[in-house]
Amino acid sequence: MTTTRKHTALPKAQILIEALPWLTRHHGKTVVIKFGGNAMVNEELKNAFAQDVVFLRHAGLKPVVVHGGGPQISAALDRHGIVSEFKAGLRVTTEDAMDVVRMVLAGQVQRELVGLLNRHGPFAVGLTGEDAHTITATRHRPEIDGEPVDIGRVGEITEIDTGAIEALLADGRIPVVSSIARSQDDHHVYNVNADTAAAALAAALDAETLMVLTDVEGLYEDWPNSDEVISRLTASQLEKLLPELSSGMVPKMEGCLHAVRNGVTTARVIDGRVQHSILLEIFTDEGIGTMVVPDETPHAQGES
Repeated sequence: MTTTRKHTALPKAQILIEALPWLTRHHGKTVVIKFGGNAMVNEELKNAFAQDVVFLRHAGLKPVVVHGGGPQISAALDRHGIVSEFKAGLRVTTEDAMDVVRMVLAGQVQRELVGLLNRHGPFAVGLTGEDAHTITATRHRPEIDGEPVDIGRVGEITEIDTGAIEALLADGRIPVVSSIARSQDDHHVYNVNADTAAAALAAALDAETLMVLTDVEGLYEDWPNSDEVISRLTASQLEKLLPELSSGMVPKMEGCLHAVRNGVTTARVIDGRVQHSILLEIFTDEGIGTMVVPDETPHAQGES
C-alpha cells in the first residue's frame, strides 16, 4: 500500500517542482488574458478556464481577464431581428446593435464569467471599458479599396486609464473587463475588438504577459501546407508575417506585436480548446502555443 502511494505521489511532486522556477519568475506579475473562442462556449473549458485564473491568483500572480463575445452577440442580434453585417472583418454596429452588444457583453458574458470565477472565492469584479474611463475610443473607419467606410459604433482605442484595474489588483481581486469603450467625442459608447483591448490594457498595465486564447494550436509555420506551430518569434519576425495571416489571426497577432513593443515581456497565442492551457503555458518547461518576444532581448525568455 505504501509503495503504491509513493509511486502515485511522485509524479505530482515532480510537476510541482517543475513549476517552481516559473512560480518564482511570475510571482507578483500582472498577466492579461484574452478569453475567447471555443473556451467561451464549451462548459468544461469555461470551468477549466475559471480554475486556471483562480490558480494564478493563488500562485501570486495578478490576472486580468478581457473578453468579447462574438457568437453570443450574433445570437442576440438574431433574436432581436437585427442582421449581422461585416465589413473589413469588423461587425457593422448600428445604434440598435450597440445596445444589444452592450447588453450581451456586460450583462451576459461578463456576468457568467464573474460567476464562474467567484465559485472559488470573492475574487472577480466585472467592469467595462466605460467604467472609470478605463478604455476611451473614437470612431474607427477602416479602409476598403483605399476608401474609409463607416461601420457605425466600432471604436479605435485612443486612451487607457488603468486606475480602477490597479485598485482591484491591489485589493487581490480579478478584474473581468468587457470590450466596450467610452467615446472620446460624444456621450455614446463603442464596441472595440477584444484582442486589441487586451493588448492595449497589457501595455498600459506593464504586464509581464499577454495571453490570447484561440481555436488553433498557435501560429502555423506554413499554413495550410503544414501544421507545424512556430513556438517562438521576435516582434520583427512577426511583423514580416502579418500580411500573410488569415483575417481572424490578424487582430490577435497585431495585439501581440503591440504588447511586446510597448513593454510587455512576452505575448502568447495559445489553444483555448486544450483544458488548462493557461497553466501549461505559464508553468511548464515545454509551454504550448506561440510566444512573441521583443527584438531587444531575443534570448531573455528562452525557456518557455
